Amino acid sequence: MGLQTQALVSAKWLANMVNRNLVGPRLRILDTSWYLPMMERDGKKEFAQSHIPGASLFDIDECSDRTSEFDHTLPTEQLFADYVGNLGIGNDSHVVVYDASDFGLFSCTRVWWMFRLFGHPQVSVLNGGFRDWVRGGYPTTGASSRPEAARFTATMNRSWVRSFEDVTENIESQRFQVVDVRPLERFKGREPEPREGVRSGHIPGSKCMPFYDFVDADGMMLSKEKLKKFFEESKVDLNKPLCGSCGSGVTACHMVLAAHLCGAPGASVYDGSWYEWFTKAPPEHVATEL
Repeated sequence: MGLQTQALVSAKWLANMVNRNLVGPRLRILDTSWYLPMMERDGKKEFAQSHIPGASLFDIDECSDRTSEFDHTLPTEQLFADYVGNLGIGNDSHVVVYDASDFGLFSCTRVWWMFRLFGHPQVSVLNGGFRDWVRGGYPTTGASSRPEAARFTATMNRSWVRSFEDVTENIESQRFQVVDVRPLERFKGREPEPREGVRSGHIPGSKCMPFYDFVDADGMMLSKEKLKKFFEESKVDLNKPLCGSCGSGVTACHMVLAAHLCGAPGASVYDGSWYEWFTKAPPEHVATEL
């Protein structure tokens, strides 16, 4: 397909693939729409009404460790393999992920990262998401298509995931930079978290790069030059190890994608992110700037 390793694909490119009936075992499209309760949107319901022709729904809550006390914790290799295999994805499939959020990109970067984490680099994000697809006047459908199941083998790159213990140890050692992508006022402890019982604030020593600043007003990912400038202005060094954090490990992946586009692949994610941190960390490790 010529674009299998490109992290971003355009609506025009994908529409061309759809028009040529190339969606199938070699090209799978996933609608990964997921929303916080405060957004008052239902990804499943919206998918049933309108999505890109040939797309399947990827539910990050279903494809997770359901025994964890935290939301959408990473699944095991076998669970991920079974879940995506049932969506017709094999190890030779090129996967394109998108979501229908108003941001253009919201939950899709998490799924992009998950595929790479489980050893599948042939995955791309639809730049601008469903928002840009609709804006371009490309076809949508409410019809569901059930792809034939495929065999998928997953191998997790464990160095791309950080645990609570890793991040705690890092406060002293500073082996990696923690980049928190929640809004600045939540990072500083000035605005409440969207989750009841969780106070805002940040991990000591972490830097803030709000996730929505990685995209422009049209919901398109910033250019490589602008992304590099954003990292620079945020005092985050792309030449040193990076770890993304957010509320629950979803939008942290915007930073991972941005670093990848800047030529720094392999940034890790603190999977439990702020909700786990607030739950487990001692009070002195919940920093605020009031």
